[in-house]
Amino acid sequence: MLFSRRSNSTVGLDVGASSIKLVKLDHGKNGFSVSAIGIRELPPEAIVADEFRDREAVIFNIQSLIDQTDPKIKDVVVSISGHGVITDKFVIDKKTGPEAEQAILFETEQRAPFDVDDVSLDYHVIKTDDEINKMEVLLVAARKEYLKMYLELIEDCGLRPVVVDSDAFAILNAYENNYDIDPAKVTALVNIGHDVTNITYMAEGLFKATRDVSSGTREIYTAIQREFRLNPELTQKAIKGEMSDTIDQDMLKATIISSTEELSSGIELAFSYFKSQTKLDRIDWIVLSGGGALVPYLPEYLQSKLGVPLELANPLRNIDYDPELFQYLQPEKIAPLLAVSVGLAMRKAR
Repeated sequence: MLFSRRSNSTVGLDVGASSIKLVKLDHGKNGFSVSAIGIRELPPEAIVADEFRDREAVIFNIQSLIDQTDPKIKDVVVSISGHGVITDKFVIDKKTGPEAEQAILFETEQRAPFDVDDVSLDYHVIKTDDEINKMEVLLVAARKEYLKMYLELIEDCGLRPVVVDSDAFAILNAYENNYDIDPAKVTALVNIGHDVTNITYMAEGLFKATRDVSSGTREIYTAIQREFRLNPELTQKAIKGEMSDTIDQDMLKATIISSTEELSSGIELAFSYFKSQTKLDRIDWIVLSGGGALVPYLPEYLQSKLGVPLELANPLRNIDYDPELFQYLQPEKIAPLLAVSVGLAMRKAR
């Protein structure tokens, strides 16, 4: 199921645990431009750790977001992450056609934590080395049960999921299309979601690895709600820094930092693992996206804790848009939240 060849736009739909983000990009000769955009909050427990606990609420909010942005939307590019998805990279002898697929399937059987008959997989040859007759392969596999559940939900919204990506590679796609890549830098693209944090590494100007950390902003949300005795709506405002006049900021900062231990430790461990696996002794730069990038005091704390320079992602950096499309939203403030949906909307099915 593919886009029509005449189609010059793509819709990225990012269904996160705390909110749904939609970006529709027109693909032109001179680059991308935004033609529709929207964000809708979800009830706090609607999605927890990849489980749709309130399926009807998720469907209602997706449909409402479509109606609010562009009711004609049918084809969407979506993404998955978390425990139902694995990614790996390996080197095998250079092969083509059925021989390559057999070799990759064999490697998958050795590496996958579940039976290969239970997964849908795809792969991409990153590069080949003719001198030593080897090729480097990127593997992405998703549990069929998890994928089926997710796609059925999208279809029950009246939508057609035409491409399924992963959050980590959508982030990479958004970064590569918006930034000049410095091959001398080792860069970590850190996308902090509500339940999961995706980390995608780049070195020598190329994708190097990806890893998920099973922690996000949920712990911060819970701590703020408990400390200040707020309802869900006010907690959402507080975690986005929208209650600076009504909440003691020193106490808010202390609450956020004390509830970030699991997240920061998880990122530290992921960085250490990456360096040991790749034999690289440093990470030069962090580009932070996702809801975590908008939490007050969190970016500064992570930069200090990890000892690595950090900037907030701007996936709209090289994209044309009419500010009026954002209505009450401020593009420069919410941009990090749109990294996945923008990366998805940059895909073009063939």
